[in-house]
Amino acid sequence: MDVRVTSDPVAFEQTVFPFLQRDPVLHTIIMTNVHERAAGAYRSEREPGYYVSVHDGEVVGAAMRTQARPVYLGGIRPEYAEAVADAYLDVVPELGGVAGNREAVTRFADRWLAQRGGTATETKATRLHKLETPTVLTAEGAPRLMKATETELVAAWSADGFGDEFSEPDLEWAELNLKSERMWIWEADGEPVSMVGYHHAVFGVCRVGPVYTPPEHRRHGYAGALTSHVSAAILAQGNQACLYTDLANPTSNKIYHRAGYRPVADFVDVEFTP
Repeated sequence: MDVRVTSDPVAFEQTVFPFLQRDPVLHTIIMTNVHERAAGAYRSEREPGYYVSVHDGEVVGAAMRTQARPVYLGGIRPEYAEAVADAYLDVVPELGGVAGNREAVTRFADRWLAQRGGTATETKATRLHKLETPTVLTAEGAPRLMKATETELVAAWSADGFGDEFSEPDLEWAELNLKSERMWIWEADGEPVSMVGYHHAVFGVCRVGPVYTPPEHRRHGYAGALTSHVSAAILAQGNQACLYTDLANPTSNKIYHRAGYRPVADFVDVEFTP
């Protein structure tokens, strides 16, 4: 078995995508993150990413670690996890955690902590869903694309709802979504009340997210209706739609099930502390 590390997303894409495209839904996070960086369509980053490919004659697994994020193993086979951890031990002096399927995460974490010390705590459990039987959900108001005047609003909402990824409002990220027409807004009574973004298709799969409704506008069905609309648009383009849910949020899981999403795989996030 041969494990290789690169900081070049273009080279990594060329190396691993023929393997990952065999199941583009399962591998959607790695594929969208790598593709957007390779295409220059991702926001600016101060630190390089480290991308790992596992070879056994041909590519058999892939993982990534981007700026200030945990290592992401996705659906990698558990027997490769220790070798991937060893590869990251050589290039990443400090690591906040790891995410992926539970068995692979456990093996990676055990290897990492054996070398670096500390403890591992499971912080989140997520479920990947694929749209199978689309159902239209409705709410008061209507969907529309994000407007140029809403970059500050979308940036603020992203920081409010996804503080683990956005430590502060990111105008560059919001402007990229505006330019690429990947962010939709639900408007009710002339006011934006919810947002749903998505990633452009990679091998025929679009990942929906982020989905966010400010607390004062929740429990009106806005996010469900907007997700339903965006998902239908993805299907109309001839692509598949998928999304992740937080298993600690039963309300959102029920809503997405009503919209036609069905489970594919479960994942966990583990945080490392000294």
